[in-house]
Amino acid sequence: MTKLPRILIALAAVVAVLLAKPVIAQTPSLVVDVNLTSSLGIGSGVGTITLKDTKYGLVLAPDLFNLTPGIHGFHVHENPDCGTKFSRIQAVPGSAAGGHYDPLDADAHEGPYGSGHLGDLPPLLVATDGTATTPILAPRLESSFIKARSLMIHAGGDNFSDEPAALGGGGARLACGVIPE
Repeated sequence: MTKLPRILIALAAVVAVLLAKPVIAQTPSLVVDVNLTSSLGIGSGVGTITLKDTKYGLVLAPDLFNLTPGIHGFHVHENPDCGTKFSRIQAVPGSAAGGHYDPLDADAHEGPYGSGHLGDLPPLLVATDGTATTPILAPRLESSFIKARSLMIHAGGDNFSDEPAALGGGGARLACGVIPE
């Protein structure tokens, strides 16, 4: 898939979010506190992400700061835990969150518009000042599907494919928040 169609898909998602604004205001929302990951456990807070159901899907509205500018991979992970686990040789920040949320056992990383993991979200855009405030739309999700899971922000982008690198080639787990029940 070329970059142009992905850009058009992202723009269509933003338009859908803007059109959904009256619907968003009428639905209850969940607020997820987001913290940096750390080899020592959970790091400092970097803001919140508000989840709201709409007839178009789940809108995730970030209000984040102190992040690395650029495009970041963004996913729902299976466990409600943003802590560190230890491999045989090192601490792995954010690894207690488990893998991408995949309740249908698709076992494929195809992005938010494919038929792969339900936890695949559109990318998170962080501005040059380290803030992220642009809402994204996850058309296959609703909040009831992902309560008691976690939201993970990865260092680096995501190509929504398992090629040439697994899980979109995204980097380390940069920041995480537990979705309330």
